Parts: sequence; C-alpha cells; structure tokens
Amino acid sequence: MHRLTLAPERIALLGAHCDDIAIGAGATLLDLCRRHPGVRITALILSGGGTQREAEERSALAAFCPGADLAVEVHDFEDGRMPGQWAAVKAAVAAFRRAVEPDLVLAPHAGDAHQDHRLLAELTWQEFRAHLILGYEILKYEGDLPTVQAYWPVTAAVVEQKIELLHEHYPSQRQRTWFDPEAFRGLLRVRGVQCQAPYAEGFVTPKLTLGCR
Repeated sequence: MHRLTLAPERIALLGAHCDDIAIGAGATLLDLCRRHPGVRITALILSGGGTQREAEERSALAAFCPGADLAVEVHDFEDGRMPGQWAAVKAAVAAFRRAVEPDLVLAPHAGDAHQDHRLLAELTWQEFRAHLILGYEILKYEGDLPTVQAYWPVTAAVVEQKIELLHEHYPSQRQRTWFDPEAFRGLLRVRGVQCQAPYAEGFVTPKLTLGCR
C-alpha cells in the first residue's frame, strides 16, 4: 500500500447536518491539526442554524480542530428535505466555494443513502472540480458503508478522544441507536485493519490527478 503524505494549509469542511463532519472525519481532524498547528479550516454546515444544534457544532468543531484558524458557517435548511431546496442549497455551496481555495476538501461521499448527504456530495464535486476531495463515511441504519480508497491512520488515543468529544459536544444525539462508542470504535478498527494500522478513518476518492516534479 502506497502512503501519500499531505500537509494542507487550507481545508474546507462540508456537512449537511451538525455532527456529520465530526463523525465522519473527527479523528483525521484531530490528528491533522496537531501535526500542523495554525492550519486554516473553513466549514459549511447546511442545517441547524439558530438552534441548539448550531451551538453544539461550533463547540465541537473548535474541539476537533485544536490550534486551527477556524471559521464555521451554519445554515438553516430543513433536515431531510434538502433535495427539494436544490436551488438554494446549490447557491449556498457555490458561495462557499467562491470564498475558499482549499488544498483539501472533506465532504460526504456520493454513495451515501441519506438524501441530504448525497445532494451535498454531488454539489461538492460540481463546485470543487480541481481539488482533492475526500468523501467521509457515516455509519447508520441504512447499511450504506462504501468501499473506501483512502485511509487516515490514527492512534488509539486519538480514537478515544474522538469518541469522548462526540459525546461531550452532541448531547442532542446521545439517544440515537447509532451514536454509540462501540460503533464508532468498531468502524475505525475495521478501517485500520484494511490499511495495516491500529485504527483509521476511511474516505472515498473517486478522482485523482497524478504527476511528478
């Protein structure tokens, strides 16, 4: 397995709902921000604006991005009905794209069974056409886990911190059947096995442009 080392200075995060980014890429963010203090991170969240969920998200992303130059934008699109608001969601993603020029984009993957996640994945690929996009996965009832092509290995300590931060910062989600330490830890361990590491987060990367210098 080939290992490609990244050192991004600017990262764009996109999530349909508050908690998507932390669940899908929280361990990666913890590891990356510690290795590259001062990295500039800009996040777009499509729903939860003006509610308890927005407060949770702002607090959580600050914890998951320690030492980063962080900016978070939270909209109030209706959870579960974003495809019906396609034009407005498209405009929000396009405006976000015009405001950032990232080295790395973290967003949902296009095979996600949740309609809001899938729409955001499609719009991300439309807007960030010349960028490295890693599509994060979210374990849920639908059984839609993808075949991933990229892995971010992390230590057991980072895994435990991710789980602790998820439960600390998202009290509104604790009653969910999938919001469970063993579920989070189990997926991280499976992805670790697949890349010969103790733990890892997996990502979908449908397109890469390669070269040498």
